[in-house]
Amino acid sequence: MTVAGLSRRTGVPSDSIRYYERVGLLPKPPRTGAGYRRYGEDAVDRLQFIQGAQRLGLRLREINDLLSIRDTGTCPCGDAAVLLRERMEEIDNEMKRLQALKSELSAMVGQLPSTDCPNPEPGVWRPPVRVAG
Repeated sequence: MTVAGLSRRTGVPSDSIRYYERVGLLPKPPRTGAGYRRYGEDAVDRLQFIQGAQRLGLRLREINDLLSIRDTGTCPCGDAAVLLRERMEEIDNEMKRLQALKSELSAMVGQLPSTDCPNPEPGVWRPPVRVAG
């Protein structure tokens, strides 16, 4: 199938497919005499893997690592588990950061006199200043 056909089949934009090929996520396919790319079912499977990994929040670099493990033909569970645990730790840290941000926003909302306040007077309300420490 052509790049357009692969795009229709997987929902991945043609430009993304070409990009994945350039960065090595998708192997370079054979070409027709006219120079058109010819993808097989393996490309569909690979793009579905990439899409699933992206839905899990994995970065392309991490997806490439997982694909490399997958392509070895050996049991990838140990290496994949390490990579996925590292990503889970990053997500935990990001959740903590976002929770702290949410707390700061809640504090700002709590400082507002009401949701029906008149036009603000200069110097009456401002975002809280974070004190180092």
